[in-house]
Amino acid sequence: MTALELRDAVRVYGGLRALDGLTLAVEAGEIHAIVGLNGAGKTTAMKALVGHTRLDSGAATILGAPAASAGPVTFARLGFVIDQPFGYPELTVRDNIVHAARLHGLDRHAAVSAASSWIARLELGPWAARRARGLSLGNRQRLGLACAAAHDPDVLILDEPTNALDPAGVLLLRDVIVAAAARGAGVLVSSHHLDEVSRIAHRITVVHAGRVVGALEPGHADLEHRFFEMVRAWDADHREDALARQEAPA
Repeated sequence: MTALELRDAVRVYGGLRALDGLTLAVEAGEIHAIVGLNGAGKTTAMKALVGHTRLDSGAATILGAPAASAGPVTFARLGFVIDQPFGYPELTVRDNIVHAARLHGLDRHAAVSAASSWIARLELGPWAARRARGLSLGNRQRLGLACAAAHDPDVLILDEPTNALDPAGVLLLRDVIVAAAARGAGVLVSSHHLDEVSRIAHRITVVHAGRVVGALEPGHADLEHRFFEMVRAWDADHREDALARQEAPA
């Protein structure tokens, strides 16, 4: 089953094309990584999939429903971290996870149980009673992941999830992503860290200038060199387009 899909997606900001016919899909049980330079269109693509940005043309679907008009039942099956991790600054770590789980349809008992489980799983115990505003950036990232995944979503979307994480946090994140796919969730993750996504992704798609320009095979050596060769080759073939996009939003 297709968990997520973008088809011929176009999004224009001030005359600049953040998405320029981008097409990609994520299947249930698949970890699909998208990689690209800043401004490539990764975040815009993710925002379109969760209904946070409107496409000028093309289609975005989540679990078969149009993202722009999907209802609460569909979104209850989704978890995502895009731009900033979820978290009410005035609430504690534990209360944030409980509220996130409740917002996704869990009853009070299940939400409290999920919070305890995720606090242990992401090693947030020392900060469970601390307000989110007092957390380090790395622990806010862990909290955001817990809030996104507390309800065991069928679709998980993570935008640069390793940002601010220390090596221990990266390992915990990796375990969460792999476990989600193993239970059948479709996972879309963006990253600048090719070596990290190569360890867990089933597919790696290269996004550049708002479109898909190629794919990398997970586990192969020299992925960074292959990535830059792919991007530079596209720029050489589309030099005028590349110059027009130099001031495109990230």
